[in-house]
Amino acid sequence: MIFYPEERLAMFIDGANLYGTARALGFDIDYKRLLNLFAAKGRLLRAFYYTAIMEEADYSPLRPLVDWLDYNGYTMVTKPAKEFTDAQGRRRIKGNMDIELAIDMLEMANHVNHIVLFSGDGDFRRLVEAVQRKGVRVSVVSTIRTQPPMVADELRRQADNFIDVTELQPMIARAPNPNQGERHDRGERAAPPPADRGNT
Repeated sequence: MIFYPEERLAMFIDGANLYGTARALGFDIDYKRLLNLFAAKGRLLRAFYYTAIMEEADYSPLRPLVDWLDYNGYTMVTKPAKEFTDAQGRRRIKGNMDIELAIDMLEMANHVNHIVLFSGDGDFRRLVEAVQRKGVRVSVVSTIRTQPPMVADELRRQADNFIDVTELQPMIARAPNPNQGERHDRGERAAPPPADRGNT
């Protein structure tokens, strides 16, 4: 990882995408450790986390995680997820946060030197290119260690730096909870985000 102590940093986490990546690799993320890791790499100005939530449900399994992140250094960006029935009659949940992430990243590009994007979504290639034209370096965090890879090839090539999640795993993985049914005291265990979307 190429970071400089004097750099102004911002993190942009595509919640559904990062959750899917960690799940595919077989571990849970400790978001406190994740924040501390990148705060130590430079001057971390913001850590944005994007996710859609089922608002009409009596209880959203994501709510404890969202609340914990909100109180522990993350800037939460959420919106209601939409439920629909697909052509095969299956119930689906849709909650795409791409536009929100893109707008925030373009605005933050005026205030930072380096952006860390946690997503493998190929739709972000043009966004990364636009931010780079403003003189900002962009590191993409995802993985090529799954089959198929979680990161789109065009996004990986556009990034100034690609960081495979497997390199970070020893530093950001949450220790296994011996009380499996009991929620971890820092709220990092989360049910899958509801967004039904591709990774590439």
